[in-house]
Amino acid sequence: MNHIVLMGRLTRDPELRHTQAGTAVASFTLAVDKRTKSDGERQADFIDITAWRGTGEFVSKYFGKGQMCAVSGRLEIRDWTDKDGNKRRSAEVVAENVYFTGSKKEGFGQQEGTPIQDEYDTSSELPFNRRNIWDIHTAFNGQIN
Repeated sequence: MNHIVLMGRLTRDPELRHTQAGTAVASFTLAVDKRTKSDGERQADFIDITAWRGTGEFVSKYFGKGQMCAVSGRLEIRDWTDKDGNKRRSAEVVAENVYFTGSKKEGFGQQEGTPIQDEYDTSSELPFNRRNIWDIHTAFNGQIN
């Protein structure tokens, strides 16, 4: 089984491109916290993420640098040859789903960590249940903090 779930902050705005066939693909990097060292110094892994088609368009439209999100998808390993003829290997996560989990700034009219009172976000064009987002945020936060 190849399934990965990550939560972290975007290190840059997603870059949306299109293939020659017109398929949307967004690329971004997540800074995912590691367990802290005994001296309390915070560390992070920087993980490259690729989101295709509608997921890529969604990420490009609604996410930006510094924003917290959760990504579920699969790990993909690619072998390639660099310009000098050296064999290289790279890893990236191909996102199947990307979720809001918080924000660097206030998001959805609230500060990160405050409970959502209403069931739906009527101030936005996003067509999903906000309660689910809060549940995901709470579940991930409880596991990594």
